[in-house]
Amino acid sequence: MLSKSFIHINGIGPRKERLLWECGATSWDTLLFSEAAISLPKSINKPIHEPLQESVASLERHDGGFFEERMPACEMWRLYPEFKERTVFLDIETTGLSPGADAITVISLFDSKGVRALVKGQDLAEFPRIISQYSLLVTYNGKCFDLPFLHAHFPHFQKKYAHLDLRYPLARLGLRGGLKGVERKVSIQREGALSLVDGFMAVALWKEHRKGNRQALDTLRRYALEDVVNLKPLLELVYNRNIKKMPIRIEEIQPEPLPRIDIPYDAELIQRLAREWI
Repeated sequence: MLSKSFIHINGIGPRKERLLWECGATSWDTLLFSEAAISLPKSINKPIHEPLQESVASLERHDGGFFEERMPACEMWRLYPEFKERTVFLDIETTGLSPGADAITVISLFDSKGVRALVKGQDLAEFPRIISQYSLLVTYNGKCFDLPFLHAHFPHFQKKYAHLDLRYPLARLGLRGGLKGVERKVSIQREGALSLVDGFMAVALWKEHRKGNRQALDTLRRYALEDVVNLKPLLELVYNRNIKKMPIRIEEIQPEPLPRIDIPYDAELIQRLAREWI
């Protein structure tokens, strides 16, 4: 979809992008390399060949930051197929809600190779090195929560990536609320007592871990990894529903099996914390 998009070019909005598609400019290549002349609509009065050449070069070097600066936030889903191998689904757990006062306890990551949870006091400091290999970061509510925390705690975590916050394109599809609520609306189920865990309980689990409860950290890691794994089907849903609105043919993403997370969790601990919270 990205290589068929013109909406990231200065002066091109949704209406003008549709005009380009309707006049035969259905991809970057058709304008840059096609032998058949394409007459641009008169309403497009700014040169677009140079920004298209920049787009091609940026895609070739996996420069997510180029598109982050230019693509409307609500359209960032378009990047996924072209950046799939350099995409990471990301979520964090913290000790509270303030990036300046509270700490990150777990950073969960999911990419094409599998899942990983970075834990405070163990390997959390590896985050800047690990994240540097990706071009597209996918979160849920990351714009307001995850990224402010990450930039506050890792000053060398530079913004050289594209960020897709699924909260916003999902809301445009009528799927609003917290991540767990959206999951339920699209029939994504969590195993057993894990369905009771949320961000507030994640704080309690970390406190239990600090008290010496050996099962608490595994339970927290399992919950955190469930979060990022479930972002992938949500992105696929966003992508497939949006391309159906397009006047050009675009292939749907075929869902792939999600990895099985074998980290054990303590159901009794979750239920106890849930009762205490109530």
